[in-house]
Amino acid sequence: MKRKLILIITAIMIVVLSACGNNASDQEISNNGQMNHGDISHGEMNHSGSGEVPPGLKEAENPTFKVGSEAVLQTDHMPGMKGATATIVGAYDTVAYVVSYTPTTGGERVTNHKWVIHQEIKDAGDKPLQSGAQVTLQADHMPGMMGATAEIVSGDQMTVYMVDYTPTTGGEKVTNHQWVTETELTAK
Repeated sequence: MKRKLILIITAIMIVVLSACGNNASDQEISNNGQMNHGDISHGEMNHSGSGEVPPGLKEAENPTFKVGSEAVLQTDHMPGMKGATATIVGAYDTVAYVVSYTPTTGGERVTNHKWVIHQEIKDAGDKPLQSGAQVTLQADHMPGMMGATAEIVSGDQMTVYMVDYTPTTGGEKVTNHQWVTETELTAK
């Protein structure tokens, strides 16, 4: 009887503890709605950039959203982004990738990070990279990204935009945010 009780309690503990686990490969948004990339929360980061673009990146000849125009952000890469009015600072034609990687600074694996462009991948060559390809990132969007080994999840030829916006949640204006895609913007 005592042995049976111990087995039942053990089984219940295993089920309870399994339910409490955090499967980082399947989760990217934490309970408070902020993007969670390993030990780094997008809500704690300043996503302003220098405005510099990688060598070889070509300006889009006929972008849907012209430089200087305004659009509404329809993405939630970070809190306060969705619904914010953005000013288009740059428009570029390239291949944009979704990648998964382990930060060089340690911490949990970052899954399905949007976006890294072709010019931000070491020795990417001239042709688009296939899903599953192992690459080295040369993007510095977040701490631990530069030099990290990543796996290409997906990639598509598209126009990407650099934008300025003020978060809908308040706070400082974000300048030169890289990258937002055409499908993540709507006309104002």
